[in-house]
Amino acid sequence: MRSFLKKYLPDHETIRRNRWLRPFENTLLHPRLWHLNRRSAAGAVAAGLFCGLIPGPFQMLGAAFCAVLFRVNLPLALLTTLYTNPFTIVPLYLAAYQIGRLLLGQGAGFIAPPDFSASDIIGFTRALEAWMWSVAEPLGAGLVVLACALAAAGYALTLAAWRLYLLAAWRRRRSR
Repeated sequence: MRSFLKKYLPDHETIRRNRWLRPFENTLLHPRLWHLNRRSAAGAVAAGLFCGLIPGPFQMLGAAFCAVLFRVNLPLALLTTLYTNPFTIVPLYLAAYQIGRLLLGQGAGFIAPPDFSASDIIGFTRALEAWMWSVAEPLGAGLVVLACALAAAGYALTLAAWRLYLLAAWRRRRSR
């Protein structure tokens, strides 16, 4: 498993050669950030899955911060955030919104945005602001719960996949 992952992940020399990352060299070149074992891989997947739901372009920055904080594999944490993309972000946010509504006791369903009215721009703007505030609370709560659930599932599934891979390798070795 380690050789498979190392084939696709960058090494720490990439950081050493990058002039923009050179000021953070002492932090980013910590050996545990580049070591790949089952615990660091599982932690990196969990960090990447959790930070993948951060709104905006801060997903990889959050994953890098979590990798440094928890000393898990940095490249794998960054790579794992890529599960959110233009095709998956809308269904994930809709699921988070529904989870948040159920958590807050609002039941399932959606609150429709206000209809655009060119004749009453100020009224439309106020209605849009009120709609956005009504959506923010369930979405925020749902994002936290969904991110925690994805991180826990990713951690457990990575450990299980690593274990299954080892068992298969041991069986192959024993049969030879």
